[in-house]
Amino acid sequence: MAISLGSTPAVAQVSSRQDILVIAHPGVASRRLDRDTLRALFAMRQRTWPDGNAAQVFVLPNDSSTHATFAKEWLSVYPHQLQLAWDRMVFSGTGQAPHRVRTQRQMVAAVSSTPGAIGYINREYLDESVQVINVE
Repeated sequence: MAISLGSTPAVAQVSSRQDILVIAHPGVASRRLDRDTLRALFAMRQRTWPDGNAAQVFVLPNDSSTHATFAKEWLSVYPHQLQLAWDRMVFSGTGQAPHRVRTQRQMVAAVSSTPGAIGYINREYLDESVQVINVE
């Protein structure tokens, strides 16, 4: 989508699946997840990693383009569908919502400092404080 600003066109920043990485706390033993497990973790239906350790899920705000791309491209759901599922679990008392952070820098900080944490970021925010999880 190009927006004309005088003679200089500005291009809206849109993430693609290749730009987004699933990240985890460096102490997480799982280096790979299948897509069903990833979906279950972020839908808050699965609360543990495959090795049985507790998972702590972190997400960006619903209005974040990175969150929208992650939800649609990695989880095959729209962000509002995820929010409805989380709300249903919270209001029914059967579960909890994921931890929400405001920025990708906060995502990296939260995931790197929380044992069992999982989240997602644009590739450009990756540093050595977190590990990348390969999704099959």
